[in-house]
Amino acid sequence: MKAPTERFSDRVDAYVRYRPAYPEALIDSLIETCRLDSSSVVADIGSGTGILTRLLLANKLCVFAVEPNEPMRQAAEELLSGNENFTSINGQAEESGLADCSVDLIVAAQAFHWFRQDAAYREFTRILKIPGWVALIWNQRKLEQPFQRDYDALLSASAPEYDLVNHMNVSDRTIAAFYSPHPYQSFTFENRQVLDRTSFLGRMKSASYLPPVGTAEYVKLLESADQLFAKYQNNGKVSFEYDACLHIGKLQTA
Repeated sequence: MKAPTERFSDRVDAYVRYRPAYPEALIDSLIETCRLDSSSVVADIGSGTGILTRLLLANKLCVFAVEPNEPMRQAAEELLSGNENFTSINGQAEESGLADCSVDLIVAAQAFHWFRQDAAYREFTRILKIPGWVALIWNQRKLEQPFQRDYDALLSASAPEYDLVNHMNVSDRTIAAFYSPHPYQSFTFENRQVLDRTSFLGRMKSASYLPPVGTAEYVKLLESADQLFAKYQNNGKVSFEYDACLHIGKLQTA
């Protein structure tokens, strides 16, 4: 199995084009809860292609985008380097390359499940200013919906690594342990993507757990996904419904 820092190298184009962003209400709650303003410095750890970074920059925040995967980092740089508040860093959760006590907030969007959590905790407490805000963010597919349930079953059956690296395996207990001994708050927001056949398949192809491109397993998965789309499409489109989850708390920094 590939190392986490290498997993998305051949999925960057699909990631940029088809991964969902985050609702404005989530960003507003993040800014309000952490009392951020134009002087605030944010470290987006595992920033990928800059999906969350772009939203933070749009709110006039200064952002260090820390990403170990070179193709993903370069994609973010191509999209965002014109913004004077954007700084791209070749680093990772356990070794960010940032200075001591240099950031007001750490965010990790679709990334925390890749971290070595003990080492990441030490690094976060090193680079955070007091009071040490950390926000963990995911778009969680709504598995109670028939389409999402069948899609999840397809991935589980046809993508051997899916159950090993699925971010939905991160439990409330794991999140609480990371913030411990401090409490944290959780918020949930509605989010959705309306996808035609091409964008639905592109959304799936952006995932790191798919079989290698061109293999018999990959071809079979695409065929099954095409059949799933045909079953649930309405006027040539399907709706991907998400709970956009935001967890915010403080780490010990003194």
